[in-house]
Amino acid sequence: MIDESTAVLPMWMLLSAAFGFLIGDAFGDSRRHRKCLEQANEDLHEQLEQTHDCKGPLGLELRRQRGVVHDTHKRVVALAEALEKRSASK
Repeated sequence: MIDESTAVLPMWMLLSAAFGFLIGDAFGDSRRHRKCLEQANEDLHEQLEQTHDCKGPLGLELRRQRGVVHDTHKRVVALAEALEKRSASK
């Protein structure tokens, strides 16, 4: 006669090995994707740092335009406040 406990043991070993393989594959795949994304993130940070060095003619023009927009904003805010005070006093 075949002992039932000895027949079940290899099946459990096979199932646990298959389950372990699936878990290892899933974690390995997620780790591989994470490493790839971290590398892409580092590349983007390097590109961002390179673009912040605006010392060329384009950077100077952008700085000048920001100054003009800032000055215009200050004048518009001052005019709006003066109009509010004027309408409130009437």
